[in-house]
Amino acid sequence: MDKKAGIWITGASSGIGKAAVKEFIAIGCNVFASARRVPELERLVDENNGSQTKIFPCNVASQKNVEQTFKKIISEFEVNCLINNAGITSFKTVEENSIKETDDIITTNLLGSIYTIKSVLPHMKKIGGGTIINVLSVVTEKTFLNSAVYTASKMGLLGYTKVLREEVRDYNIRVINIIPGATETPIWTNEMRKEKGERMMKPSSVARLIVSAFLQADNLVTEEIIVRPVQGDI
Repeated sequence: MDKKAGIWITGASSGIGKAAVKEFIAIGCNVFASARRVPELERLVDENNGSQTKIFPCNVASQKNVEQTFKKIISEFEVNCLINNAGITSFKTVEENSIKETDDIITTNLLGSIYTIKSVLPHMKKIGGGTIINVLSVVTEKTFLNSAVYTASKMGLLGYTKVLREEVRDYNIRVINIIPGATETPIWTNEMRKEKGERMMKPSSVARLIVSAFLQADNLVTEEIIVRPVQGDI
């Protein structure tokens, strides 16, 4: 029997990732949801259609954990889309950021996405194609204070995926970068969300954009999409 195909979403326990789970289920997709927080993943199943949502706990900062998780997924399913959404940050100056904080952000945001991409590539080539969607940030387009490490991680992933896109064109693999401005997710402090939340974009809005990019015709790809709040950056 043919394996069912689906969408592997990292950072699925909150924010854009959680919203993306709901939006992909709404169009009938199977979703493989990954995050570190198991209780939040279990809540996803309760909140959505359990038959379409499969949870695979994973810490993307661990290459071994990523490889183990992907092997579990493809033992039962095919993955025709990867959404790299897991990410962390700190709102500190370069001097204030400790080396550990720097390592954690770079490892999670940049290396974590590289680990997942390298896991899915051979599989996507084998099944004849696929889609890799990376959730980046407008820090790749504009300079923001107190975000040097986060910016380095996202700009690194932008450069990496630009090269990747050229390398996989002949394999029918689409590489799409979503570059959102301020979005009301837990990556912001509670104080900032309370003060600026009304101006921020909603995770559901960005998630619908991700689904729209995924659904584009096979011979067409929107390679990069920049979206900001109507009132501009925060």
